[in-house]
Amino acid sequence: MHIFPGAIGAPDGTLIHTVVPVDQQTHYRGRGKGECYQNVIGICNFDMIFTFAWAGWEGIAHDSNVLKEVAFNPTSGFPFPPPDKYYLCDAAYTNTRGFMAPYRNTRYWLADFRRNIALTKEERLNHAHAQLRNIIERAYGVLKAKFPILKQMTPYPFPVQRDIVIACVVVHTFIRKYNIEDELFTNFEQNTIATPNVGGGGSEGQNIKGIEWGSEVVDYMTTLRDQIANRLLSNGSR
Repeated sequence: MHIFPGAIGAPDGTLIHTVVPVDQQTHYRGRGKGECYQNVIGICNFDMIFTFAWAGWEGIAHDSNVLKEVAFNPTSGFPFPPPDKYYLCDAAYTNTRGFMAPYRNTRYWLADFRRNIALTKEERLNHAHAQLRNIIERAYGVLKAKFPILKQMTPYPFPVQRDIVIACVVVHTFIRKYNIEDELFTNFEQNTIATPNVGGGGSEGQNIKGIEWGSEVVDYMTTLRDQIANRLLSNGSR
């Protein structure tokens, strides 16, 4: 983690199965088999402990739009990073102060580097970024494996379904925070291969709409990212 000394966690969205009335299904219908999902945004630190979660968004909502709405909602309690810290985000988010995204149009997923090493400074940065940010993928993996109801939700009223997601996140965090021995956590700690979050709302191929932070703070994170990439290149790190 010393490669990204200011990184304190990783945010990402994921889709959780939900049951809604027929007249609302268009907004909650996800990809694949036409099931309905609520979009959940979570942040976890590098010990797989969730530090923030917000549930209940429509399944078709884009991750970056959810982040924008939640971050500027005064009732959400969104944990903005301190001035010298930042989250590691995927390319669906804006690369700006407090949120470091990888280089776009460059290899990123760990599976992309299985046979070929990272060569350019952008690839080296993206590889290191993906290795560390993989923690949020594994945290969601543990969460969904531990609580099967998140894959096949019971048709409670929607506010209850939303609260079930938050309750599962709380129990997950309690287990991890208090070092309770758990086989699922052990298994996912050993699995370091990241794959695109097929349950998430964000994608490189979609129209990316990031938070409008202003050019000054965007330039700040762009410069910091370039400095880290140059350091990786000069050190010969993979």
